[in-house]
Amino acid sequence: MSHFIADWALLDHGFARDVRVEIDADGTIVSVTPNDAGPGERIAAVLVPGMTDLHSHAFQRSFAGRTSVARGGDDFWSWREAMYRAAGHIGPDAMRAITAYLGMRLLEGGYTSLIEFHYLFNDLNNRRYAAPATMADAVIEGAQAAGIGLTMLFGVYETGGFGRALEPGQRRFANNAAQALAMLAEAQAQAAPNLRFGLAPHSLRAVPPASLREVCAGASAIDPSAPIHIHVSEQTGEVSACIETLGAPPVAWLLDHAPVAPNWCLIHATHAGADELRRVAAAGAVVGLCPSTEADLGDGIFDFGAFTEAGGRFGIGSDSNVCMEPCDELRLLEYAQRLARRRRNLGPGVLEDERHTGVALWQAAALGGAQASGRPVGRIAPGCRADFCALAPTRETMGSAPAFVVDAAIFAPGGQCVRDVMVGGAWLVRDGSHVAAEAIAADYARALVSLP
Repeated sequence: MSHFIADWALLDHGFARDVRVEIDADGTIVSVTPNDAGPGERIAAVLVPGMTDLHSHAFQRSFAGRTSVARGGDDFWSWREAMYRAAGHIGPDAMRAITAYLGMRLLEGGYTSLIEFHYLFNDLNNRRYAAPATMADAVIEGAQAAGIGLTMLFGVYETGGFGRALEPGQRRFANNAAQALAMLAEAQAQAAPNLRFGLAPHSLRAVPPASLREVCAGASAIDPSAPIHIHVSEQTGEVSACIETLGAPPVAWLLDHAPVAPNWCLIHATHAGADELRRVAAAGAVVGLCPSTEADLGDGIFDFGAFTEAGGRFGIGSDSNVCMEPCDELRLLEYAQRLARRRRNLGPGVLEDERHTGVALWQAAALGGAQASGRPVGRIAPGCRADFCALAPTRETMGSAPAFVVDAAIFAPGGQCVRDVMVGGAWLVRDGSHVAAEAIAADYARALVSLP
């Protein structure tokens, strides 16, 4: 048993002072006691629940920043070609190093959990590895090297578009429903407090209706609570093609034909209509928002107001990993809504009870990400994992109330706001740097040199 005392901590009911947190040897919180001025290690910071990065494609970090050369008419679909080229050169060793580096950077930003939407399965010649989960295992090993909590989602990717065969650049992704279900069943034996498994039917354009039914039935038989994530309604072209092929917009079709429930996460849902969003909220599913990637790719702006007003649950993800800081994602999410609606302070529940916008966004995103991960994270409470982020007051916020420290970390960043990060009872980031930063960064540099 270990313990420490935080000057301030964000608990379910709000901020509390002098909070003693006791943690068992397994990394689970045993007790949380406010107003305890007794002896113990003192954390002179504002302790907030660790954030879950609910949507990542780790390999895409390898070409971040290399797609900003204008060639005319650039959009999501032209970016996708660059992604295919990068994916075609990454083997298991590079995948392991890239994921470890990504995990390290995410931890330094304040994420404590990662949900990896994995669909890079086959070898460099587009053939199955002798061990089909070779690339997935490399991701798991990389995440474990960094120490970040992981929910590993095995992708299903069967078609290159509605009713189309896979394109050459997509053949490394090929993995049918039966193969993904076999991976899930085999992986269950590896499950541990910091490791959970689920499924990721890539999208309605990549997974035909019959295969989606197979995924849903198979997942229910293996683990009824297994997380299921799917890209949906990200692009207007996808919406038009879905209506033409399946007779309905993607989110509406999914709600009508799949058992969407709280263990589901709909990634993006950018172009879902108000009625679709109300139905998602009623189903209890999480919407995974990735503001930096959605902005980078020119996807559009999600109707956050309509969704949260309906009681919808959301989380944030790094997706293509051009950005690895949750504060940046939350700031961009809020600012995009301000631009679209020409109003300020639009975070969930803010207008009703005058809550601090940054605090409301952090707390809601942490809870939504936890739900999407299928792991007991996102809260500072007994029974949850001891995953925390310690925010240090900056020069501008020294002496301020804790809510202003959180707000400033998101809306007025200056200096190193994220000072220390704990995962499963172990401090992995101290004074803003990962404890194994030098070795992880060196491996990553070698991996990038090996890529074209």
